[in-house]
Amino acid sequence: MLAPSAVAALILLVGVVVLIAASVPIAVAIGLPSLLAAMAVLGPENAAMAVTQRMFTGVNSFSLLAIPFFVLAGALMNSGGIAARLIDAAKILVGRMPASLAQTNVVANGMFGSVSGAAVAAASAVGTVMHPRMRQEGYSAPYAAAVNVASAPAGMLIPPSNTFIVYSLVSSTSIAALFMAGVGPGLMWVLTCIVVALLLARKENYQRETERPNLSVVLLTLWRAVPSLFMIFIVIGGILLGWFTPTESAAIAVVYCLVLGMIYRNIHVADLPRILLTATRTTSIVMLLVAVSAALSWVMAFAGIPSMIADGLTAVSDNRVVILVLIMFILLAVGTFMDPTPAILIFVPIFLPVVTELGVDPVHFGAMVVMNLSLGVITPPVGNVLFVGAQVADLRIEPVIAKLWPYLLGLLLSLLVVVFLPQISLWLPTTLGLV
Repeated sequence: MLAPSAVAALILLVGVVVLIAASVPIAVAIGLPSLLAAMAVLGPENAAMAVTQRMFTGVNSFSLLAIPFFVLAGALMNSGGIAARLIDAAKILVGRMPASLAQTNVVANGMFGSVSGAAVAAASAVGTVMHPRMRQEGYSAPYAAAVNVASAPAGMLIPPSNTFIVYSLVSSTSIAALFMAGVGPGLMWVLTCIVVALLLARKENYQRETERPNLSVVLLTLWRAVPSLFMIFIVIGGILLGWFTPTESAAIAVVYCLVLGMIYRNIHVADLPRILLTATRTTSIVMLLVAVSAALSWVMAFAGIPSMIADGLTAVSDNRVVILVLIMFILLAVGTFMDPTPAILIFVPIFLPVVTELGVDPVHFGAMVVMNLSLGVITPPVGNVLFVGAQVADLRIEPVIAKLWPYLLGLLLSLLVVVFLPQISLWLPTTLGLV
């Protein structure tokens, strides 16, 4: 007869896999097996009480309060006309390159993602503006959609980033150090998309723009984008200088974006209920995922699953390179069907002790994990940014996926470079004395 812990492990494994395969919402696919597994060990009454308590404990964190503020700041940016100004600035910067509109899309996604921290928001806001322009200039719809989808997750790495906040919660790592560690991989993501877009553009024979803007237009366009980009310096600079905490910086970002949107006259008082409702929906989903993932992590620990996985990894090899590659491929597989937030909350507590034993810095590992799971949001079959990008382009996902594979391969190579060259993620936080 199986021990209660073995029964719990079996319920978790089978339950989560079956429910996700059945396209059940991820919160239910995680939460229901967690409750049933806890019942197998503790009994119905104690299990309900314990799981509820763990869910509450999982979200009862001052650091997590930054997430709803950054989500609201992103919603205000999306409505505040910021995307259009950033796109115009990006066009000035890369407008003379081959396939200039594709490069503009990539750089604009990097800029917008860096001020919003949200890949879905970037794909929607930038794609809505750029896709019609690219189609008008003769770019194919799948090519335009793939460029937008591939470059949107750069904002998950370039600070501020909600994903790094979640990693900080489970790893007890400095948020400021993690934010700085994301800059190098984030820029690599943008550069990879630029290179792939260039190579594909040559194959498709897409040309650069021939019109050269005069100096006054260049200066005016860049000046109009400065207030939008200045938020990055307020948030990150304030954290690094110790003026305020990440949560306080997120609240300041909300006020700044609201004032900026009203100055631009793109946000009015009548728009605020709609913006708040959008932010509330997104925040509710994220925090529910955090809560059920915390419960799942507790049940897994209670059943001894993390130690079994760690023992299995070390049994395969004691070679650092082999272990890191194995963990990265596990996370790549997980990221194809699970959102980054629950994936971090569930798997980082399992893998972090293993990699620290091998001498991997937790900040470097955080950059690896976030870059890895950022690939998941654009990877079929579940990638939410992939679906948003296809929807913006009014396409089915199949033609978008066909054009997306070169980007996925290029980004996978970039991930391996980040994994095995720690200086890419650690140089900036080390230079600033954060590590």
